[in-house]
Amino acid sequence: MRRIEEFRACHDIASLAKKMVELERHVMFPAVYRLIELALLLPVATATVERAFSSMKIIKTELRSKMSDGWLNDLMVCYIERAIFKSIDLDKIKEDFQKEGRALPLPGSSTRH
Repeated sequence: MRRIEEFRACHDIASLAKKMVELERHVMFPAVYRLIELALLLPVATATVERAFSSMKIIKTELRSKMSDGWLNDLMVCYIERAIFKSIDLDKIKEDFQKEGRALPLPGSSTRH
């Protein structure tokens, strides 16, 4: 593609991908375009994995090394998405939970269900 005049201005992989789509070469060379897509995604995927392992290292200390995978996964989601979780109204969740019917009342709830 270096010989094709339209591609001479492409000096990086991102501009090559854009130019391929503009000229509809991604249809003619789907395998090449797929490799370009994967090459562009690799740094993002690597950073995501590194953040996940960093979070797991913070959460899973030696004291908690025996926790189940499900519990660890739940804690990691809360830690990684902490900005979202900080915006949640915990009092509203508590009220909804206390409204649920149960055989014994929860401590601090004023009504019996």
